[in-house]
Amino acid sequence: MSETQIRSQISLKEDQITRIEEDAAKKEALAEKEVNQEYDPKIASIESNLSSEQAKLDEATARAAEWTAKRDELRTIVKNMTKEQKMLKSEKEKTLKTKNKTISTEKKSKIKTIRSEIKPLNKQLAAIQKAANQGE
Repeated sequence: MSETQIRSQISLKEDQITRIEEDAAKKEALAEKEVNQEYDPKIASIESNLSSEQAKLDEATARAAEWTAKRDELRTIVKNMTKEQKMLKSEKEKTLKTKNKTISTEKKSKIKTIRSEIKPLNKQLAAIQKAANQGE
């Protein structure tokens, strides 16, 4: 083979490489266009829905934080009220016990006084009945 023939073959091979590269570039452009046509609308739809759902999530998160704070505040209030209720019930029982004890003491004292007044009256009655029985 002569130098010219070899150069000619090299040139043909380089032309083949160029055609392959151009063909590949066209195929790549076509593939990119096809993929973009298929996926771009889906991506745009998801992005639109994503931002909407993200806003909802942010709102729900904020509300959850508010409710958590409110729950904690109410939990503290209920705890304090429960303590106060127990304390008042205890005080009520103690106060009632003290008043009942005072009433009982007063009752016993008054009954004792009245019984001490009844004793001489019973003696007088017995004396009157004895005198009446003797007079018969």
